[in-house]
Amino acid sequence: MVEDIQTLARIATLERERDFFCRLLDLGSCDAIEPFIAEALALVCQIAQASQAYLELYDDSLEPTRPAFTVAHGGDAEMFRAGASQGVILEALASRSTIVTASAVDDPRFRERGSVRRHHIEAVLCAPIGVEPPIGVIYLQGHAAGGAFTAADRLRIETFARHVAAFADRLLLRRRLQASADPSAAARARLNAGGVIGRSARLGRLLQEVALVAPLEVCVLLTGESGTGKTQLARVIHDSSPRRGGPFIELNCAALPEGLVEAELFGALPGAHSTATRKIEGKVAAAAGGTLFLDEIGELAPLAQSKLLQLLQSHEYYPLGSTRSIRADVRIIAATNADLESAIEQRDFRQDLYYRLAVLPIPVPSLAERRDDVCLLAEHFVEQACTRNRLPALRLSIAARHAAMTADWPGNVRQLANAIEGAAIRAAGTGLREIEPRHLFPQVASAAGQEAAPSFQEATRRFQESLLRSVLEDTAGNVTEAAKRLDLSRAHVYNLISAFGVVLSR
Repeated sequence: MVEDIQTLARIATLERERDFFCRLLDLGSCDAIEPFIAEALALVCQIAQASQAYLELYDDSLEPTRPAFTVAHGGDAEMFRAGASQGVILEALASRSTIVTASAVDDPRFRERGSVRRHHIEAVLCAPIGVEPPIGVIYLQGHAAGGAFTAADRLRIETFARHVAAFADRLLLRRRLQASADPSAAARARLNAGGVIGRSARLGRLLQEVALVAPLEVCVLLTGESGTGKTQLARVIHDSSPRRGGPFIELNCAALPEGLVEAELFGALPGAHSTATRKIEGKVAAAAGGTLFLDEIGELAPLAQSKLLQLLQSHEYYPLGSTRSIRADVRIIAATNADLESAIEQRDFRQDLYYRLAVLPIPVPSLAERRDDVCLLAEHFVEQACTRNRLPALRLSIAARHAAMTADWPGNVRQLANAIEGAAIRAAGTGLREIEPRHLFPQVASAAGQEAAPSFQEATRRFQESLLRSVLEDTAGNVTEAAKRLDLSRAHVYNLISAFGVVLSR
């Protein structure tokens, strides 16, 4: 009977060890460092039955003296790091060996440490990740069952640390390669542009221009098609400028009747016009110390144009009905999807105002000019749509990614965002976890098995496939030469080859 119990205990132990290693191997499927270390720490906490746990990784390509990535199980990483025993962590890193103590507060090696005495730290197990040199550390504090960590716990954590080191090295290298291959990385380092999605060369050039103008006080004119993200870029310029602590005020010049534009811009005293029954603060005053963003500047009324020109020249303005000027402390960023030069020729826009606004004009590319960013944007919009509409987590199928990448998006990023949100709702409504092309382009699907007339999107896809096959045939499958003829990047040509299932003949 005793032997049977011992056998069952050994089997249970072996099953736990098997599950541990299976879950450890599953961590290798993570493709980003942040979710990897979070899942790794949750696993190690469960295996060692630790009350609290903390993991940190270093990246020499960033700031070598501070951990680049930190995570705590069941709490805030920064708070836990402050409360953990730095003496134990430093000893593990310096000695390249595991530190185990039943009670740090009684251990002569650590009991004089302020954090140990302050937090009365007892059972600790701390193992370095990697050896020459360590790239991080796993720190466990407090055993859920009470008492000290066992020799078996130590063996599991050391095994775990060896595997984590290999996985982390791979993910850190991948992150560095992505950063070096990201044409926007250098500009992003100078900007507060976390919400700008993409890594295309065209986006990189755009952000370089934004980084150039952001710290200055000059006017900026953003031009480009509707839906390309001009408002978002205006915010990036503001958030990356010395005025970032001030307000960011928007005014759409096309959304107001001509008679109200001046009052909206400069304010009005009571009785200045029929609707001014009280003093009205204008957008210029509201933006004091910050930035005033004038969208659709091409729609600004002629009289308001002349007053805006006066503001830009003298940095002073007059509220409607006032004879006393007010000093303006505001930076102007304007945007338009109109051809202002043609508007000047038609005498619909003042040439001198244009020159004042266009000190540093920035053309914002259409989505067609940064097609390599489509999949990244689509994935971002899927996540947003699921969060906003409380949908289960969804992802784009490979076919949907290819369909999005090869489709024409005349409405640019805005159209893509709306299409993705609709697709997410359709996919979730049918109980699926993947978004398919039929969810993204429902108008393309044929009814009752009958061939429908091709939509504009489908006709465009067919033309692209035909053109790609023709050029590849003419170049004998030389992708580099095909990319030159198509005026596309090699990466994008390879994406199209995959999307259309083209087989290269050599």
